[in-house]
Amino acid sequence: MFFANISLGSITIPFKEVYHSLIGGHASKSTWEYIIINYRLPKAVTVILVGTGLSVSGLLMQTLFRNPLAGPYVLGLSSGASLGVAFTILGAGLLPAFLQEIVLSPYGIVLASTIGSSLVLLAVLLVSIRLRDTMTILIVGLMFGSLSTAIVGTLSFFSTAEQLQKFTFWSLGNLGNLSWTSIVILFVCVITGLLLSLASIKALNALLLGENYARSLGLNYNKARLIIILATSILAGSITAFAGPIAFIGLAVPHIAKLVFQTSNHTILFWSTLLFGAIIMLICDTISQVPGGEITLPINAVTSIFGAPIVIWLLLRKQKMVG
Repeated sequence: MFFANISLGSITIPFKEVYHSLIGGHASKSTWEYIIINYRLPKAVTVILVGTGLSVSGLLMQTLFRNPLAGPYVLGLSSGASLGVAFTILGAGLLPAFLQEIVLSPYGIVLASTIGSSLVLLAVLLVSIRLRDTMTILIVGLMFGSLSTAIVGTLSFFSTAEQLQKFTFWSLGNLGNLSWTSIVILFVCVITGLLLSLASIKALNALLLGENYARSLGLNYNKARLIIILATSILAGSITAFAGPIAFIGLAVPHIAKLVFQTSNHTILFWSTLLFGAIIMLICDTISQVPGGEITLPINAVTSIFGAPIVIWLLLRKQKMVG
């Protein structure tokens, strides 16, 4: 799927040419070489990082809260990032012209998104330290999300059509405009989050049977919960900052892994979720490029349109097998 993602698009490049270009050789056409190295390769790497990070963070949240509808954005991080970007894009008109250019640059948007999600993360971490009930943290996260959404709605009401269009484009997700510097930063953040998740596998397996059972096994519950929340926040926060809010992947991919492998062991689920997240995200991005066409579809729309029927089919198939 990685090679297919690079090969297919408005211009179709043969697999052989992609392979030669990536292993250090040269494609037979200089234009193909330029497209592969400068556009499609950075995008494909970003897609893999986004798919793996969101999928694993969704698995963490569903296990921690024991809620199949929990996803990577359940803590309100996406809403916090949206609020930061909304203040930047929708409020930039109040700033002098030279500041508007700085604030509305790609790095300005990323910084605003990072600040927004970081503030929500800080608030959630402070709440998680003070509260013992995990479900209360879930409710607090949802309340942060509702508050942020309300403020964004108010800002949108007083904004111009051009500002609203910019904010809407950001909210649809964008995987193709990252420089290699941005990709390296995102890579470090995603790897950090994945390592924290990997270190939490034993705790996640213990949490399957409830908080009291986990404590009886000698698990430091508060510490484990804090690490899981921190890992999710790093993954979801950094991905939202660089790529915008990506729907469906974090919610559905863990269910796909569970349905395919028929297990609740997180040693298996971690790696399978990682793999399925990358594959499904690559498929969705390849579809969004509309191979052979001149347009590019919003990635958020494609992830939901493509992914939702798969989950429904797997659920129906499982029910039929049980019956």
